[in-house]
Amino acid sequence: MRGEAVCVGLLAALLIAACEIQAPEQTSGSRLADRADLPERFGFGHEATPAEVQAADTDVAPDGVGLPPGDGTVAEGETVYRRLCAACHGATGTEGPSAALVGREPREGFPFGQSRQYRKTIGNYWPYATTLYDYVARAMPQATPGSLSPEEVYAVTAYLLYLNEIVPEGAVMNAETLPAIIMPARDRFVPDDRTGGPVVR
Repeated sequence: MRGEAVCVGLLAALLIAACEIQAPEQTSGSRLADRADLPERFGFGHEATPAEVQAADTDVAPDGVGLPPGDGTVAEGETVYRRLCAACHGATGTEGPSAALVGREPREGFPFGQSRQYRKTIGNYWPYATTLYDYVARAMPQATPGSLSPEEVYAVTAYLLYLNEIVPEGAVMNAETLPAIIMPARDRFVPDDRTGGPVVR
């Protein structure tokens, strides 16, 4: 008991001492940008060329702006999925170990904020088919993101939409057909139309 009291007293003394130590004053000269001993340029890299900027500008908007040429079918997507996606998302898109991709329940309502009973999937939560393309193109497969061709991304997107009962088995996805798809959750999100000022909290 006496040993515990000594430990508690020692800990209290250390805390008090730590509080009394003052940190050195921060001056503008301590900022990295103001350091006189640093060179203006470090001598590596180069200014991005227009071609490099264009190559990196791959985002796709909800309305489909940014979708590249090419197309893909459900059948082609099944081949891509089995080869590159099934190990993480399961043979049918429901088994894991990564996130479930397939599922339409709940078909009515949008209870995700109130209940943990339902898993968010492409079929019950994703609002735009075009941004599904965007995500797959930039982030998948996990080990080699960005390695799929536009045709492969269109194909696997078609397959995932088919598994979620959103497109028929014969569907072909491209820059024209993908933006025309109305996802089941399209109208269940509140648009963020804030422009700044007091309405932004």
